Amino acid sequence: MRLPRSVAGWTIAVFGVLALVMGAVGLLWPEALLGMLGFEIPETRTAGDYTGVFVTASSMASFNMGVYYLLATATEWRAFYRFTVVFRLVTFTVFTLAVLADVAPGRFFGVAAWEGVGALATAAGLWWDARRGGGAADSAGRGGAETSRVEPSADAVH
Repeated sequence: MRLPRSVAGWTIAVFGVLALVMGAVGLLWPEALLGMLGFEIPETRTAGDYTGVFVTASSMASFNMGVYYLLATATEWRAFYRFTVVFRLVTFTVFTLAVLADVAPGRFFGVAAWEGVGALATAAGLWWDARRGGGAADSAGRGGAETSRVEPSADAVH
């Protein structure tokens, strides 16, 4: 695995590693994940309580998302970076509204804040990289403007 080649790439890599780790924690020790998020953990679950199923599904999605983010970092897939800024801001909004509407506990706002701050950090990284000269060059020596196409760079499989 390559190290990120841009500031924006580092923000995506950090989020990817954390998503991967949190997904693994949720799969291996769901009670720990629920506790970190501020959810109540009852001694026993009643019939019809599908919390475990939901945590498993969410954790697997988080784990997979971490892999996707790390792949985007390895290929310096800048179009993906820009895409994440928009949708992480949407996630920030939805999670904040869930806390304000008492659908989620107050500690869950930390997840919303993480999404919002992460989106802003990636946006700032994209801005900084563009200001420095169009972003990092890929392995073929092309500038960042070349890596803004939808598909990953040719070195994605190396």
